[in-house]
Formats: sequence, structure tokens, C-alpha cells
Amino acid sequence: MTTPYDIITRSLKDIGALEAGESPSADAAQDAFDMLNDLCAQWSNENMMVFYKTEIIFQTVQNTVQYTLGPGGSVGATFTGSISGTTLTVPANGVTAGAITMGMTLSGTGITAGTTIVGFNTGAGGNVNKGGTYTVSSSQTASSTTITAYYERPLTIESAFVRVSASGSGGYLDYPVSILSLEEYESLGIKQLSGPWAKMIYYQPSETLGTLYVFPNPSSGELHLFASTIFRTFQNYYETITLPQGYNMALRWCLAERLMPMYGKASATQITLINGFSAQAKATIKRTNMKPPQVARYPDSLLMGKAKDAGFIMDGGFR
Repeated sequence: MTTPYDIITRSLKDIGALEAGESPSADAAQDAFDMLNDLCAQWSNENMMVFYKTEIIFQTVQNTVQYTLGPGGSVGATFTGSISGTTLTVPANGVTAGAITMGMTLSGTGITAGTTIVGFNTGAGGNVNKGGTYTVSSSQTASSTTITAYYERPLTIESAFVRVSASGSGGYLDYPVSILSLEEYESLGIKQLSGPWAKMIYYQPSETLGTLYVFPNPSSGELHLFASTIFRTFQNYYETITLPQGYNMALRWCLAERLMPMYGKASATQITLINGFSAQAKATIKRTNMKPPQVARYPDSLLMGKAKDAGFIMDGGFR
């Protein structure tokens, strides 16, 4: 298991600021720790460094066309749960509002600040009353308590769909939702126009809370938004880093690259070597995360004659 302190120590040794067996001073460790968090924040803006999309799920409210995303925003989840080690346990029907999904930050009595959900176990997420177990970022012990969970403010919303109940079947149907630019949203003449569910959204990132506008004014529907994940900041030196394979090495060399000026490192050979390792580590991750666009394919029967299809699903019968 690697911690921020391990990354910091290795980076300082890489640039020659520490010898083998030495440990960083408190001031040096703090400076490097702050730089490490700044580095992770920068990576959130590099699309191919982000390894998964955050799914933001919430139920739309009739006659409400504006929602806020981020700490203290209107979109999030409330549930009863307890934590032992890195396992969050939510009882059946323990979710009273919203839905539990990856990347949410948790707050509640006895819960370590900055704790996030980093994995599903028996809890699959995505359902309002889904109980089960989840993996959290920090090992701790917290007795059963009411937990409030929120999403970090997304930089952008990349895609979305709305889920609605299928009459008579007991199931549901998903419809794509269009992402509007500001100019497109401004062109909507009656922004409070009522409709069965949201068909379009406009997202304004703002500074602390992102604001989401939906159109038309929905009477029902559960929105699923997909955004590039915001890398979490580390709360202390010794929490476990839970990033995928290759990220620890990239953090090490990229941090070393940024610490060199602070320590007056000017050797051309050393600078070239560390810059090369840093670039190679990031390029390897980006090649893994880069996904070519999928080519749409259709059954031959849809390309010949006038075969019947399920096109009505795309608009719910509303044209």
C-alpha cells in the first residue's frame, strides 16, 4: 500500500534532496504534500488522465428546473450507515434520499473528513434504496449514523440520460438527454414549459457550486449525468492511495519534476532524466485511458426495406 508520504519521500530522493534512509523534515514534507494535491487537481483538467466517469444520479422534482452540484448542493444522498476499516455498510432501505454512487464524499458523526466512496462491494449503487457494502478511501471506525454524501463540482457534464417508469411493466426506460451550450439554452423561449421528463440540460460550472438547468419542466424522471471524475485531494500523509496501476509512478516522477526548482536543481542531465520519466509515466496512462470512438452498427434488417424498429423509444412517443 502506498501513501502520500511514500510518494513524497521517493520524489525527494529522486532529485537528490534526501539520501537513502533519510526522511523529509516536517516543512519539506508539508511543501511537497501541498504540491502533490495541486498536481492531482491539475490532472482533473487533463481528460486522458481521468480513468473513469462519475455517474451523478438524482430524482427530478416537479416544477423545479434548477439544481446545484457540489458540497452543500441540492444534489446528493442521505442514508444510514456504519464504517469498519474501509468498508461502509448500508442497511436495506437505508437510503432516504438520492443514490449512492462512486466518488461521493461522505460526512457524518465520527466519519473522517474527506472520506470518499472508491468502490462497490455488495452494494451496486444506482438505486434509491440500495443497501449493501461499499469501499471507502480512509480506514476508520464509525458507528451507525446518518450520512450525507455529495458530489464534487463537475468541470463539465459530458453525457446524460433520464430514466422513467414503463407503464404496466414494472420496469423502466432510459432516454438520451441533450447537453446544451449557453447559446442554445438562451434560445429556449419558455424555459418553464412543462413536459413528461427532462430532455435537455445546460450546466454552468460556476466557482463553488455547479448549477444544472433542465428543460422542459419535468413531472418525473431520474437523471443520470456523466462527468469526468475529480481527483480527490489527500487529507493526510498516511492515507492509502487507491489509484489504478501506474498512477503511483506517475505521481512520483511528476512530483519530482515540480520539486526540482524548489530545491535549486539545475543539472541538465538530472532535469532531462526526470522530465523524461515524468512524460513517459503520463503518456503510458493516457494511452490506457484513451478510447477510440465506437462505430455504430445496425442489424441488416434495419438497412433493407421498411423493417419496423423501436425508434419510438428515442423520443417516448413525443414528437
